[in-house]
Amino acid sequence: MEVTPDLLTPYKMGKFDLAHRVVLAPLTRCRSYENMAQPHNTLYYEQRAAPGVFLIAEASAVSETATGYPHVPGLWSQEQVEAWKPVVDAVHAKGALFFCQLWHTGRKKSHTADFGAPPKLETEEIPQMVMDFRVAARNGIKAGFDGSEFFPASASGPLYQGQPAQRQHGSSLDNRCSRLATDVIAAVVDEVGAHRVGVRLSPFAGYTDCSEADAEAHALHLVHFMDKLGVLYCHMVERRKCVNGNTGKLAIPHRLSPFRKVFKGTFIVNGGYDREEGEKVVRDGYADLVSYGRLFLANPDLPERFRKKVDLNKYDRSTFYTSDPVVGYTDYPFLSHETQVA
Repeated sequence: MEVTPDLLTPYKMGKFDLAHRVVLAPLTRCRSYENMAQPHNTLYYEQRAAPGVFLIAEASAVSETATGYPHVPGLWSQEQVEAWKPVVDAVHAKGALFFCQLWHTGRKKSHTADFGAPPKLETEEIPQMVMDFRVAARNGIKAGFDGSEFFPASASGPLYQGQPAQRQHGSSLDNRCSRLATDVIAAVVDEVGAHRVGVRLSPFAGYTDCSEADAEAHALHLVHFMDKLGVLYCHMVERRKCVNGNTGKLAIPHRLSPFRKVFKGTFIVNGGYDREEGEKVVRDGYADLVSYGRLFLANPDLPERFRKKVDLNKYDRSTFYTSDPVVGYTDYPFLSHETQVA
């Protein structure tokens, strides 16, 4: 008799055996001083690691010009590779799976930090940017990561709406919107193998000037491309919660079904999920895995809390992007500690 999967049942993702379907989403925390992984980063990820847990690290910049935010890690130099190694080793020592995320902030640069407006991307700059991602993916493997997740929402932004790169790339969807992203995906797959590559897409995030319809078409085009290459997983972010007309309550729109139908590999969803909603989408086949950001940030033992159906720690939004190595970062209590205190 076939058992219906739920959020806490095991799952095989390619060659990787996962203990359950709960994933740590990549979360920029701005605590990697001078773009280098730090000892407190090691503790943060080690706290959230356990046998068979899938963790995705915060985005690492692929070049010095790709950072866009203060104190984000990088993977463009050997020094950064060496800094990441203790973090990766600590996660692996706990029996967890660990992917790095690679990005170029592009048009999604910080509005609060003094980084200035990102320049338009010229066509002749594209090969170097693609090479930067290739090298960073290679460096991720050198650091010990099990694979890399490419986040093209920002990197591909300059190729939307008739900017200089469009003159040579043409006006078709393939050329106008997706060329940089597909070039990067192909390069990273060629460098480390499709079995080590995931891609995260945010078609509803509004990072670029293009319309939501164009963004969805662009994302669907990329998912088709990823599927043909045999990319390990597709990680997609839901549209923001909206008011349900029947209940009057905030609800997840569930707009990712068209992408799920196209992609044959592991499909991961993200965006406002709690335990009950995560259970439902896995049970219904809408997703294979569910990634959690703010809940996992505030609950280092989130899968265990889900299993026991106990209360969760509340996250402190004011500490999300501060640079303190402890407060709002490694000081959230574990369930076992709370039990001992009680």
